[in-house]
Amino acid sequence: MLAALGVVFGDIGTSPLYAFKETLNPDHGVPFAAEAVLGLLSLVVWGLVVVVTLKYVVFVLRADHDGEGGILALQALARHAVESGRRRPWLGGAVVWMGLIGAAMFYGDSLITPAISVLSAVEGLEVQAPAMQRFVIPLTLVILVVLFMVQRRGTGVVGRVFGPVMLLWFGVIAVAGAWQVVQTPQVLAALDPRHAVGFLLTYRAQSLAVLGAVFLAFTGGEALYADMGHFGARPIRLAWL
Repeated sequence: MLAALGVVFGDIGTSPLYAFKETLNPDHGVPFAAEAVLGLLSLVVWGLVVVVTLKYVVFVLRADHDGEGGILALQALARHAVESGRRRPWLGGAVVWMGLIGAAMFYGDSLITPAISVLSAVEGLEVQAPAMQRFVIPLTLVILVVLFMVQRRGTGVVGRVFGPVMLLWFGVIAVAGAWQVVQTPQVLAALDPRHAVGFLLTYRAQSLAVLGAVFLAFTGGEALYADMGHFGARPIRLAWL
């Protein structure tokens, strides 16, 4: 389970570094008001519940292909279902094309997300030391090169190395989050989905751009299914829950 924590949840575990900040981008036209912030936080919380917990953990992890997961495994299952039905032969080709497009998107995400996550983390140095601004890009490049050098050795090595790191990371943000909740218990109101619905109804024109930023919080959720062949569904479910 610790290895699954290091490999599977590295992406979605770092999404809060930039996701919530982006939802409050002034370009979206949403005022920095208490009710708006609660609505945004409620969208993120319930999005994680619906998209990650219900969609992936409860349902999608059941759709394995000989224990394997991911877009190509899903494509194989869909094509087998189409061919066994012997109806509408053109659906087989459509399934292949959809699988290829989905795989292309997945590979694109696997390249873009690490760069955004590491850059967002390193940019935090500017807050404490503005003089570090000129080192942000070089330091980000060094970290990314080291990460990809370690990653090519396989998920076993990555899991042993990053499992404890991610456990520490989740522990740190849990303690920091709990402390902030104690300081401002009003944020617990975001657990009420009515705040999310109210935000969408109040800021209808801005909601589309804001939802694009909210979905950044779920990037990496697809890794739960894609890495099922490495660890199995049960360790991934236990690590998430």
